[in-house]
Amino acid sequence: MQPIPTDFARRMVELHGPRGEAWLRELPRLVDACARRWSLQVLPHFPGLSYNYVAPAVDRNGTPLVLKLGVPTAELSSEIAALRFYDGHGIARLLDADEAQGALLLERLQPGTELITLEDDEQATAIAAQVMRELWRPIPPDHPFPTVATWGAGFARLRAHFQGGTGPFPPELVARAEGIFAEFLASMAEPVLLHGDLHQYNILASTRRPWLALDPKGIVGEPAYEPGAFLRNPLPDLLTWPQPARALARRIHIFAEILELERERILGWGMAQAVLSAWWSYEDHGHGWEPAMACAELLAGLM
Repeated sequence: MQPIPTDFARRMVELHGPRGEAWLRELPRLVDACARRWSLQVLPHFPGLSYNYVAPAVDRNGTPLVLKLGVPTAELSSEIAALRFYDGHGIARLLDADEAQGALLLERLQPGTELITLEDDEQATAIAAQVMRELWRPIPPDHPFPTVATWGAGFARLRAHFQGGTGPFPPELVARAEGIFAEFLASMAEPVLLHGDLHQYNILASTRRPWLALDPKGIVGEPAYEPGAFLRNPLPDLLTWPQPARALARRIHIFAEILELERERILGWGMAQAVLSAWWSYEDHGHGWEPAMACAELLAGLM
């Protein structure tokens, strides 16, 4: 196994504390255990590890696969449940999993080119909309997934952390995001299982379908909630574009047209989610929240 990248290790400790440190110490053993369990040759990990250890692998038949390992959490359990629910429709197939160990064995999407590499942003947005259509399906009442309301509780944690204030975040923008989130939550359309993090790095080219998703969060909400992650990415690069607000407006128009959704709800959810994303960065790491808040300000300017 390759040495664990320093920035990945730091991120895991920031997010999980002592539990993350223990998991990092156990990681080589976990990789070896999964290799034995599933008869894998595990190859060097993919570049740019974020919150999970992800490596290409091949089984005894030479089938290309992906081994994904993470700290066992409710979020990882939700990802496993979402992959099982989708069953390969619009997304990489889950072939096996050990929830207690935080281990997933996945179909490897090939050629695996990320959607972010597509230079035409309008075309990329249209592709993302089509992937969303493939993913969404009704959810049974007894589902195990978190809801949009669950994620919206982040606003209450933000207020509690800053004793009712907003700390470094613009108070007017936070208040506006809170109001929109509450209003839209009370007037949601029929909920479906959403991917929850469907941005340009989580849509890959595939031979099975032209484009497929990966790494779902698995969250229940109305379809208009879904484009939010795509709107605010790639960060911080989006903020350096010549006319980022114009690009955001065009994306919203494309999503509204293809998905037959209200522009106002795509925009409102997108702005509120960008504020939440900034808070999550602060909550998890204590830094790195500024780009998401800047995106929220751009989206607020389109209202």
